[in-house]
Order: sequence, then C-alpha cells, then structure tokens
Amino acid sequence: MSLDFEIEERMADRFRKLNSGGVERGDEGPKAAWEIDLSKLEIGHVVEHGDHGTLFRGKYYGQDVAVKLLDWGAEGDSSEDQIAHFRTSLKEVVVVWHEFNHPNITKFIGASMGTTNLNIPKDIPDHSSRKGARTDLPDRACCVVVEYLTGGTLKQHLIKHYRKNKKLPYEEVVRLALDLARGLSFLHSKKIVHRDVKSENMLLDPQLNLKIADFGVARLVEAQDPKDLTRTTGTLGYMAPEVLDGKPYNRKCDVYSFGICLWETYCCDMPYGPYSDLSFADFSSFVVHKNLRPEIPDCCPSAMASIMRRCWDANPEVRPEMEEVVRLLESLDTSNGGGMVLEKKKRKQPGGGCFCFFVPRAA
Repeated sequence: MSLDFEIEERMADRFRKLNSGGVERGDEGPKAAWEIDLSKLEIGHVVEHGDHGTLFRGKYYGQDVAVKLLDWGAEGDSSEDQIAHFRTSLKEVVVVWHEFNHPNITKFIGASMGTTNLNIPKDIPDHSSRKGARTDLPDRACCVVVEYLTGGTLKQHLIKHYRKNKKLPYEEVVRLALDLARGLSFLHSKKIVHRDVKSENMLLDPQLNLKIADFGVARLVEAQDPKDLTRTTGTLGYMAPEVLDGKPYNRKCDVYSFGICLWETYCCDMPYGPYSDLSFADFSSFVVHKNLRPEIPDCCPSAMASIMRRCWDANPEVRPEMEEVVRLLESLDTSNGGGMVLEKKKRKQPGGGCFCFFVPRAA
C-alpha cells in the first residue's frame, strides 16, 4: 500500500469519525453521518459560478476540498415548493453518496442543508470566468463538500487540445471513456440518475484519471416514482430527446449524454457548432423530431462509432445499459491508434467561439 493511499484512507476515516456525531461535535447534538461541521470549513477562493450555485476551493480540517454551494432559487425561477423538492432530492442522494468508494466517483466528504454558520470572506478571490457573480447565499442554500482534484475538468482538458488543433490519442480517449462509463454504471447500480452528464462535470486527478462530480440535480429513482422524472433537466446539447420533449425518462438519459461526451472526447471538438445560435425550442425540435446528432467523422473506428450511435439512439429502450457500454469499450483495440486529423477548414479559430453547449436547465 502506497504512502499516499495510506494518508488518503486515514483522512477519509477521520472525516467519517468527525461527521458521525458524538462528543467531537460539541453541544450541537448528534447529526447525520454525512453532515459536516461548517465551523471547520474554510472557504479559499471562487473556482466557478454556475446557474444554481458557486464552486469554491477550501479546506476542511486542513484538507483541500471542493465546496459546492447550491441555491436553486438564486435567479428567482424556482418556487418554494420546487426548492423544497430539490433539497429533499439532494438529501436522498447524499445519504447514499457518502457510502460510495469508487475510483470514478468523487469522494464525498460531507454536506449541510443550510449555510447559516458558513463564513464566506467579503473580499474572497474570484478565479472564475464569471467574475463578480454573487457569492452570498441565503440560509436555504445547501453545501456539498468533496475531495479537491487538481487536474481540472474534462472540458478544460479538451479545450487545451482544441486550441492547439490537436486530438487526444485514441488510447487516452478510450481510457477516459471507460472511467466515465464505469462511474455511471456504478451510479445506475445504486439507482441514481445523474441527469447532468457533461464534460464540465467530469473531474481529473493529476494522473488524468476521471471522476464524476456535481450531483446537484441527481435523483435517487428508487426513492420515488420514476414517472416523476419528467422535468427538463441538464444542459442543452447533452439532453436526451425524451427529456427535451418533457416525457418520463430514466437512467437511459445518462446513456444518451454519455454518447455525446464520447463524441466530444474523441473529436476534441464542439458538437452542434453550426447550431449554437438556435433557440432552446428550435434546437430541441431538431433533436427530437429530426434526429439531429453530432456528425461522426469518416475516419472514426467503426466500433467506436457504433457505441456513439447506440448510446444516442432516439429510443431509450434501444440504448445499452452502461454496464454493456463498459464491456464494449473494453473490447476496443487501441494498439494501432485510431485518431484522426481534424480539417482546419471546419474548425473555429481559438477565441472565435465557446467550447460549450447552451444554458443548463435544472428542475
């Protein structure tokens, strides 16, 4: 066992003890095993601002952590009943998440259903791309703390190659895809639907191992009627047709999103570039009624292309389970590469466009 692994396990054990209630929590009384002591959480700087909260870097009992503050009512587009529903759903997920120990799922440290005792410095440094966004959150906000990974997001990793007009080695594409597929397969085995699978929500460690993050809109489907999953949730461009169409959906929406991520990782480019100016309604109509999908390059290995097409099939029942996707990826031959040379005439110049999809939606 490596020293790093031993230290990591000791820290994890310490977090479990600190969060399990008892005398170390002072006079507050026993709390749930996943609840954190906000007085021990130090906020360092803003990493990024999202539509439903802010991501910070911080420390918890001296350990580097990522802190996601969720406030679904920040833009005033959610009713009190909806916010209560979001909070309840998040609580259902963290109750399960805190027991996970999977190499492709970010390690959960703790959460709080309130932020009353959270201290956010007024002059906090802002390292985000949306500087100046609000960092003050009401008491109804929730706080989720996970391990901090220094490799950034998969999206950032792809952008670096995009700007150099380079593609990831085929072997790396398959390895990253396997990390994501194994993580999703594990979540689905635990009856969790992530609902916002995208490259921006995939974190990398220093060795570029991928871990799934951001469970802010995830749902524990066994805790409720799956037919309740009908709200439009996720990020346009990754959202399955049945989600866009307001129909009931299940874990197969994550499979669809995985297919888009697989294309994105293989091509190291932005799908739907020519359609980026469409409205939400128009783009949805193209996906739902005209079967719009990213264009797979002719040089893409047929086995890889087949996985993409099966994952983003219009019929959720036709899409494979993530467990099968893992097997399909494991069977790919990467010994002779399989990359492609991107045609510069089809590429936007750096700075000429945004390497992202459209606005996220959550409900």
